[in-house]
Amino acid sequence: MQTRNTFSWIKEQITRSISPSLMIYIITRTSISNAYLIFAQQGYENPREATGRIVCANCHLANKPVDIEVPQAVLPHTVFEAVVVRIPYDTQLKQVLANGKKGGLNVGAVLILPEGFELAPPDRISPEIKEKMGNLSFQSYRPNQKNILVIGPVIVKSPFLFFPRILLLRKTYTS
Repeated sequence: MQTRNTFSWIKEQITRSISPSLMIYIITRTSISNAYLIFAQQGYENPREATGRIVCANCHLANKPVDIEVPQAVLPHTVFEAVVVRIPYDTQLKQVLANGKKGGLNVGAVLILPEGFELAPPDRISPEIKEKMGNLSFQSYRPNQKNILVIGPVIVKSPFLFFPRILLLRKTYTS
């Protein structure tokens, strides 16, 4: 009887010491979900680290070459189009969907613009361009960082991710 109580006591002590350690590990560990853009916004005040690495370096796209087409010069207080942003990625990568099946990846991006540039306000966007943009979602990374945009997520079916016609506004002149 005494032996049984001793083992129960030891088992209880081990459980008590492991449980908090496990909880701390689960709460503080870096997971792939922290790399998803919405979670990245919550976890990182600035999307660019001092080393130059951005939050996207933690996700499935990691460090990919990006092509963006923009005008050569833009006057202050002018709305212009960043015509296309192309990001190549592996179409073989899959994610688990809400229904439990494998499906295409939700892909997004953090677009860091030079100071003085920001997303065009909705009242400056024509209905024709709104139609071309479709359901693409984008927002400022932080309310005080209007030059940093979060784009997506978008389910992509081709080997390139396209963000067509992102309308930007150049607010100030910088030399």
